[in-house]
Amino acid sequence: MALQFGVFDHIEPVSEMILTEVYRLRMEQIEILDQRGFYAYHLAEHHTPAVHSLAPSQNVFLAAASQRTKHIKLAPCVYVLPLHHPLRLIEEISMLDHLSNGRLEVGVGRGGVMEAFFWGQNSDSDTNYHRYLETLEVIRKGLSSENLTFKGKFHQFENLPMRLEPIQKPYPPMWYMRNAETAALEGMNTVIVGTLERLKTETKRFHQVWNKTHGEGSLNPQGQNPKIGLVVHMVVADTDEEAINKASPAWDKYKWNLAAPRRIEAEKRGLTQFQTSKDGSFGFVGDRPANLPSRETRKDIEAEIERFDQQAKRKDPTRLGGVALAGSPKSVQRYLEEYIETGANYFVCSFQWGDIDHQTAMNSINLFSEHILPRYA
Repeated sequence: MALQFGVFDHIEPVSEMILTEVYRLRMEQIEILDQRGFYAYHLAEHHTPAVHSLAPSQNVFLAAASQRTKHIKLAPCVYVLPLHHPLRLIEEISMLDHLSNGRLEVGVGRGGVMEAFFWGQNSDSDTNYHRYLETLEVIRKGLSSENLTFKGKFHQFENLPMRLEPIQKPYPPMWYMRNAETAALEGMNTVIVGTLERLKTETKRFHQVWNKTHGEGSLNPQGQNPKIGLVVHMVVADTDEEAINKASPAWDKYKWNLAAPRRIEAEKRGLTQFQTSKDGSFGFVGDRPANLPSRETRKDIEAEIERFDQQAKRKDPTRLGGVALAGSPKSVQRYLEEYIETGANYFVCSFQWGDIDHQTAMNSINLFSEHILPRYA
């Protein structure tokens, strides 16, 4: 079975390294990913008080990357739609699609209520969700129309000329993270976070909903087969032992970066409305809005990470928490054989995370490109 391979990135802080150097080294990585045949580079959006995303304006970073690459797709994953004005986003999506010569792909999501709170918005889940839905509707209409008329709760436009339009029609391919059912209903690609066991379940669910909603064998609005995959944080080295020694402390650092800064800020300010359990844990996503497709309950990011750490069904030292992978090319190949059995057609690597340094990430990229990519192209 042929797989396509992408890369997911937060761009986390690097100890004692200035931001200029962090960006420079990441651009070097993206150039190599472009040359080695990776399908897409996916970049997350997070904002202060989070610290694990040093490129909160994805469009600025990806505009620079568009001038350093020729083939790789550039994919914000995701735009946190409630934090964006839809017209500004329509214009910037159009710009990026042209700057990249039609290589932009667009991830969308509603983000977390704690982030909305710090941005001065209503921080209840239902308002956040409806702001997301409205922004998505405006973006789709605006990208595919010469004039935009829209009357909603948050935005109203009357016959507004759309002076910019994307190269790709009706708009660039779209992605929805984490929820396979929502992605399938909306005609989007999806990336799942979790274990191989969860990926197998979600892949089946994705295709069932896709076939029922759009018709068996149908393509997405851009005429492509829909993609479903899993994010795998990994370290590839010459031996399993070397990879595990590098990955284990990085996994702990990654978990801290992802969860702790927001929790600490909420505790410092006494934001008890974001407490999500009796033990006082703080979340940032909030309760599920009503009438959404079901998925694994997610109350706070720390609880999700704990579930990952408890989900490894086998004692395999190369599988950290059941979701991260550390090993030799042979071990990675063994993992890929299991991956293919899930029915997924897309594999999303994360090479630099936690306190993994640039050289370790580059070594992983090189080993993966040399020993793994050619087997599944």
